Amino acid sequence: MPNIKSAKKRVKVIRTKTLQNKMFRSQLKTDIKKYQAALAAGDTAAAQELYRVAVKKIDMAASKGIIHKNCAAHKKSEFTKALNALNA
Repeated sequence: MPNIKSAKKRVKVIRTKTLQNKMFRSQLKTDIKKYQAALAAGDTAAAQELYRVAVKKIDMAASKGIIHKNCAAHKKSEFTKALNALNA
């Protein structure tokens, strides 16, 4: 345990931020799973709506540093290809 006041505060802040990041990452994974389920079911309308939601969450995660920007780009590309294959 830290003895210095500022170090104690950093521990509290990091604990809070870690919890927020876990909550955001969990919601991101949930939205991705919903999108993939819509793709698997072949539901084009739902897939398009969930695609928008998933891509927005991925962009937010990348901007906040929760996931790497290249990881975000890879996921968005993968989702776009899957959606285009479903529409074709």
